[in-house]
Amino acid sequence: MTRPFLSLCAALLFSPLLQAQQIQRQLGDFDFKLGTTPSRSMAQGLISPSAVGTFHGGLDLSHPSGWYLGQYAPSMGVTPDSTLRLDSYLGYKHYFDSTLGYEVGLIHYSQPNIAGANSYALYGGISILGSRIGGAWRDNPDNRTGTLFADFGQLPLLNMDFTVKVAHHRLGTPFTIGDGSQVSAFSDWSLELSRPWLGIDLNLIYSNSDLSGGGCDAYSGINTYCESVVTLKAQRSFF
Repeated sequence: MTRPFLSLCAALLFSPLLQAQQIQRQLGDFDFKLGTTPSRSMAQGLISPSAVGTFHGGLDLSHPSGWYLGQYAPSMGVTPDSTLRLDSYLGYKHYFDSTLGYEVGLIHYSQPNIAGANSYALYGGISILGSRIGGAWRDNPDNRTGTLFADFGQLPLLNMDFTVKVAHHRLGTPFTIGDGSQVSAFSDWSLELSRPWLGIDLNLIYSNSDLSGGGCDAYSGINTYCESVVTLKAQRSFF
């Protein structure tokens, strides 16, 4: 369903007539969503981040029983310097009441234009009193990654959402840097404050890792940059 999905997203995500972030429809017993941001709670924090300046979007199909599936493209590969990336997921979500629930699932990461670029991640977590805490284990022979993700919702007084992500990476083959030493594992993390403002999503992000200097040549983690960086990102979704 890759090609129809890309065509549908490309047609809808950049139409100037559409102003909402998601289109939602009922298809029998199923709830269908098409949008520019991931629809899933735990999966939203664990799928590959969108690269700056890329076209991205996805679809989601869920059933009242709690089962759901979907596909999100952090990059549709429509520009010369970008590569098609697809994150497909299947999961189950259940709420005991309005304050407590859990979620488990499987994500398939792929780059269809690059041979051998596929990997999988198991994820799960709980939702409690408006906060979400989850984790994932990604089995990639080149970089096995364990990730913890927490979305604490809106902070009192600040009126801003607060999200934390921490990951530990173990390389399949140690990376030798310029001084002859090797990097076999590293950790990285990010803290994010976000809020909407005049139709624009504002995000203040601090990211870092325990690598520095020449060790950054081995970096391939969850952040755009290896060393300490503060990023202010403003994004407006056309639908």
